[in-house]
Amino acid sequence: MHKFVCIHGHFYQPPRENPWLNAVEVQKSAYPFHDWNERITAECYSRNGASRILDKQGRIVDIINNYSRISFNFGPTLLEWIEKNATETYQAILQADKKSRERFSGHGSALAQCYNHMIMPLANARDQETQVIWGIKDFESRFKRMPEGMWLPETAVDLPTLEILAAHDIKFTILSPYQAKRVRRIGESQWQEVTGGKVDPRNAYLCQLPSGKKIHLFFYDGPVSQSIAFERLLNDGKTFANKLLGCFSNDDRPQLTHIATDGETYGHHHRFGEMALSFCLNDIETHRQADLTIYGEFLEKVPVVYEAEILENTAWSSTPRLERWMSEGGGHTGMYPHWHQKWRAPLRSAFNWVQSELIPLYETEMQSFVKDPWAVRNAFIEVILDRSHRNVDQFINRHTKNELSHAQKVTFLKLLEMQYHCMLMYTSCGWFFDEVSGIETLQDILYAARALQLATDINKKEYETELLKLLEKAPSNKPEIGNAAVAYEKFVKPSLVDLTRVGAHYAVSSLFSNYAKETKIYSFQAKSEFHNRFEAGKYKLVMGSAVLRSLITWEENSISYSVLHLGDHQIFGGISQQSEKELFLKFKEEMVSAFTRSDIAEVIYLMDKHFGMHNYSFWHLFRDDQQKIVDQVLGHSMEFVESLFGQIYDNNYPIMRAMNELNITLPKPIKIASDFIASKKLVRLLESESVDAKELNDILESLRNLPVELDEVTLNFKATERITSLIKKLTREPKNLLLMNMATSLLKAIKIIPLNPDLWNAQNMVFLLHKKYYAFMNDKSLSGEKQAELWCQAFRELYYELKMNNIEAR
Repeated sequence: MHKFVCIHGHFYQPPRENPWLNAVEVQKSAYPFHDWNERITAECYSRNGASRILDKQGRIVDIINNYSRISFNFGPTLLEWIEKNATETYQAILQADKKSRERFSGHGSALAQCYNHMIMPLANARDQETQVIWGIKDFESRFKRMPEGMWLPETAVDLPTLEILAAHDIKFTILSPYQAKRVRRIGESQWQEVTGGKVDPRNAYLCQLPSGKKIHLFFYDGPVSQSIAFERLLNDGKTFANKLLGCFSNDDRPQLTHIATDGETYGHHHRFGEMALSFCLNDIETHRQADLTIYGEFLEKVPVVYEAEILENTAWSSTPRLERWMSEGGGHTGMYPHWHQKWRAPLRSAFNWVQSELIPLYETEMQSFVKDPWAVRNAFIEVILDRSHRNVDQFINRHTKNELSHAQKVTFLKLLEMQYHCMLMYTSCGWFFDEVSGIETLQDILYAARALQLATDINKKEYETELLKLLEKAPSNKPEIGNAAVAYEKFVKPSLVDLTRVGAHYAVSSLFSNYAKETKIYSFQAKSEFHNRFEAGKYKLVMGSAVLRSLITWEENSISYSVLHLGDHQIFGGISQQSEKELFLKFKEEMVSAFTRSDIAEVIYLMDKHFGMHNYSFWHLFRDDQQKIVDQVLGHSMEFVESLFGQIYDNNYPIMRAMNELNITLPKPIKIASDFIASKKLVRLLESESVDAKELNDILESLRNLPVELDEVTLNFKATERITSLIKKLTREPKNLLLMNMATSLLKAIKIIPLNPDLWNAQNMVFLLHKKYYAFMNDKSLSGEKQAELWCQAFRELYYELKMNNIEAR
C-alpha cells in the first residue's frame, strides 16, 4: 500500500480566564452553558473522544475515540482548562495519544503547539524561544513523551521560527500550501517555483535552514481543507472519505493526502461533524483503499525526496504577509463587511510599548535574584503547570542565588507573572476578528493591564495614563465605544483586582455565604480570624477580620471589615487594610449595640468613623457570585411573582382557553404569565425525583389548549442534565431497576411535552451498558431467572426511549 491519509485537527480556543482570578467567568452569550469553553467542549471536544459509527438505520454500531486515529494538537491554555473542568474529556485525549502509538508504529497522534498562540514571526527572539519551550514542556507533562511535531499559531512562519523548532528537536510542522516558495528533488540544482498554492501536498518536504539544521514540512491540501466548510463534506462521512481518496494520483509512488482544519469544525461549527469524521475514518480503514497515518509515521515509512523553501512572514491565509495581525488590510470575518480594522496597528503599538517598558524592569529587578533572567522565565512553565505551594517554593529555591525573604519571593513571582501576561497579551485572537471592543481583543487588553499592574506593584510607577493615550489611537467601529481607551474604561478597568477588591468581595459575600475558616476564592485564599453575623428583621450585619493571600504571587494582607445589608441592593460597609484588634473589638461593641437598637443611622455613622464608609454594591462581587447572590436577594420577590402569575394563570384559564379557540390574541401581560408558569412547572418536573403524572397531565392540557411559548433553551438544557445524571448513576448501579424506570419515565414525559434534549451522552453510556451487561442478563432471563427477565425488559424499554432502535440487532 503506497497511499496514506492523514487528517489533522487544530483544537484551540483563546484563553478566556480572568487574569486576576485564573478562572473563566460566566459568559452570557454561551447560554445555557456557563461559558464558551464549556459549550464547545460539550459540542466538540467531548464528542470527538466518544464519537459514534451509525448503521443505515441510524443505530449505533460502535463508539470510537477520533483523537486516536487523526493527527491533532490542543492549545496548552485550552488543555489546562479541559483538565480542570472536563476530566473525562481530558483523559480521553491522553488515552487517544497512547492508543495511537500502538496504531501508528510507535508515533503518537498528538502534536505540541507554541504556548499561547502568539504570531511567532511578529514576536521577539526571546518570546519565540519561550513559546516553543513552554509548548514542549506543557506537552511533555501531559503526554509523557517528547513531541515530534509542533503546530505554529495560524501557521505563521519565518526562518527564525523554524530554527528555534529545529534547535529544540522538533522534527516537522504543518503549513498552508500558500506558504511554499519553491521545491526541488533533493540532490538536484533546479528549483521549481510553487507560489500561489501550487505545491504538491502529497509529499513531505525537507527544509534546509541557514544554521545547517533541518526540519520537515507538510503543506496541507488547501482546496480539500476549505471544502469541508464550503462544500458541506461533513454532511456525509462517505462523501468526505471519497473526497480524500480522490486526491491521489494514478502513479505508484508513495503519497499522502492530508488536510488541516480547526478541530472545532467537527461538532461545533458543523453539528454531528464528529460522526462524519468517524464514518470517514472507519470507511477508509474498512475498504483498505489507503492507510490512515500521522505525520511522524509517514516520515518513518516514506523516504523524503523533495526539499522546499518557505515564503517568510506568511500565515495560513493566501493574504500576503501578516497584515491580519498588524494592519487594516489583513482581512476580516465577513460578518461586518463595512467595518474597518484601523485599530489593529495602534493596538499592536500599544502592546509593543508595554513590552518595551517591562523588559528593562524585568531584567534589572530579576538580576538581583538570578544569574539569567530569561532562562528562569523559560523554566517558569514548571510553576504554571503546578502552582502548589511546595512546587513553587522548590522552584524559587532551585533558581535563585540566595535564600529569599517572603517579600522577595513575592517580588520574584510578580516579575515572572508580569512576563507571563506580557506574552499572553500577544495572543493572536486579539487581532483576528473585526472590532477592537470584541471579547477576544479585550482579553488581550486585560493581560496588558495585569502586566502593568504587576509592574506598578514592583516599581510604583504609574503606567495606565500612557496606555490609555495609546489605546485612544485604536478606533472602534461602534459610535458608543469610540476607541479602545473607552473600551478599557468600560470593560477592562472594572475587572481589575487587588487584595482590597478581594476583601470587598469576601466581606460582601459573607452576608450571603457561610464561609469556612479557610476559604479559597478563585486564585486567592481568605483565612478568617473572626467573623460575627447579626440579623434584625431584613437587616443583616457582618463584622470580622481575615488574612487574604494570593495563591499566585503569595502577596498577603490583613483586613478588618464591617458590612450592613438593608435589603435589596442596599449595602454599606467599610474595609480597613490593617487589623487593629483592640480598636476593632471596641468598635464592634458600639456597632452591635447600635444595630440591636435598630439605630441604623448610628451604625452607618460608626462605619464612616472607623473605616471611611463606602456604598458597596453587587459590583464588588466577582461575576459568578453576582448572579448567585442576586438570585438569593430576589428569592422572596420571585416567589411573589410566581404566586401572582400562578393566580393570573389559574383565574383566567377558562377565558384564555376560549380566546384561543376563537383565535383571539391573548393580552400580553396574561400571555407572559401563562408562558412563565408553564415553563416553571416543567422545570420543577424535570428537577423532581420522579415524574408526577397528574402535574404532567395538567401541563400538557395547558399546552394543548393555550398558545403557550415555552422557554425551550432552558428546558432542553435541564432535561439533558437530568437524563444524563440519571444514566450516569445507572452506570454505577446497573442493576438498579428503580433508576432505570425513573429514566424511562422521564424520557416518555419529555417526548410527550415535547422537548428535544441532547441525548448524546446518555445514549453513549447506555450503549456501553448494553455491551457490558445485556448479553449476560439476557442469557439469565432466557434460563428463567425472574429478576434478569425484569431487568432485560426494563433495559429494552430504556433503549427504545433513548431512540436507539431495535436492541436485539446489537
